[in-house]
Amino acid sequence: MSNPSSITATAALLLSLISTVTSHYSSSTFSSSPPAPQSTVWHSARATYYAASDPRDAVGGACGYGDLVKAGYGMATVGLSEALFQRGQICGACFELRCVDDLRWCIPGTSIIVTATNFCAPNYGFTAEGGGRCNPPNKHFVLPIEAFEKIAIWKAGNMPVQYRRIKCRKEGGVRFTIDGSGIFVSVLISNVGGAGDIFAVKIKGSRTGWLPMGRNWGQNWHINSDLRNQPLSFEVTNSIGLTLTSYNVAPKNWNFGQTFEGKQFDA
Repeated sequence: MSNPSSITATAALLLSLISTVTSHYSSSTFSSSPPAPQSTVWHSARATYYAASDPRDAVGGACGYGDLVKAGYGMATVGLSEALFQRGQICGACFELRCVDDLRWCIPGTSIIVTATNFCAPNYGFTAEGGGRCNPPNKHFVLPIEAFEKIAIWKAGNMPVQYRRIKCRKEGGVRFTIDGSGIFVSVLISNVGGAGDIFAVKIKGSRTGWLPMGRNWGQNWHINSDLRNQPLSFEVTNSIGLTLTSYNVAPKNWNFGQTFEGKQFDA
């Protein structure tokens, strides 16, 4: 099915990085705001695909979600060029893509919905028009071959597509995976519905007020504060200003490496 040289070339566009364990606790509320972004306007871009050397491989990404299957994203994911990636803020956003302008390779009447989980790095050894597919200002999507083949024949290679931002519909609540050591606390936030992305995060222990967290990379947020032996609450704000406040998501006896689930943004 696959052309090895095509796979090698497009796979080289991706950066792969770094897991999720599950547990459950939550009591949450959220403020009312406008609905999550959903555009009726289609924009032009291009798309290629990659395939893991072994289908059993765990495919991570620059958003920090780790094993995308275990994290609940599966193969409905995409790596974005620099013009779209927004230094990681776009991580978790959902897009609808369809193949256009090529009757030889497009599968008519089809589209796919994917979540942004990775970054397609620029290759400044080439111009944007001459091989640097993910170089600015190109808007480029790199898809798993399983997703690509739902809208186009794999032989298409570098395919013209149209895309639009849509609401994310996720099962279950927002997930908070706590990592770190001592007073360094890192939280991976995943499975975010609605807008899908995250603009700002605050954390609160039972002995603290609300403390702002900084974006480390992708959707990994960090803080230096001794929050051990305290139940933890989170305040998550997305790019359209809607805030989800999850109280006592993690119990007093939480440990690094655990994942806890809060409520969910409306989709």
